[in-house]
Amino acid sequence: MKHFKTLLLIAIVTLGFNTLQAQTKIAHISTDLLISLMPETKALNAEIEKLSKTYETELKAEETKLEAKLKKYDAEASSQTDEVNQQRSVEVQKDQQNLYQASQVAREDITNRRNEILKPILEKAKKAIEEVATAQGFTYVLESSTLIVANGTDLLPAVKTKLGLK
Repeated sequence: MKHFKTLLLIAIVTLGFNTLQAQTKIAHISTDLLISLMPETKALNAEIEKLSKTYETELKAEETKLEAKLKKYDAEASSQTDEVNQQRSVEVQKDQQNLYQASQVAREDITNRRNEILKPILEKAKKAIEEVATAQGFTYVLESSTLIVANGTDLLPAVKTKLGLK
């Protein structure tokens, strides 16, 4: 009788877990693809490209100035004293360092601007995914790009519809 009760308890627990597992619904979505389809992302890319070109133009102008200065100093090197040539060499090295630092600042600024604009886009996408998942009764939504097999429900079409994307 004691063994029967133990077996009955194990059977109930097992059935309970199976029922619980059956209620867990899992879907997947490619958030990268979703975000790339959003018009806000297209505007972000256009703004970042414009900012990049502005910095590129400024840096090229500074580089051209530096190259002209270097050519001038090279041409005049034989007619200058060693002390003047040494000062000019230090000046050119300082200008090169400043140009390198300016390019680093430009890269950081572009990255920061991109992250600043991207944050609300990511939040909008996440909110839409959560709303669709909740409406369709999904407990978990996985990133499909990291899945080896994704035979489950793909939420991308439903989320695109929710966001008004084609």
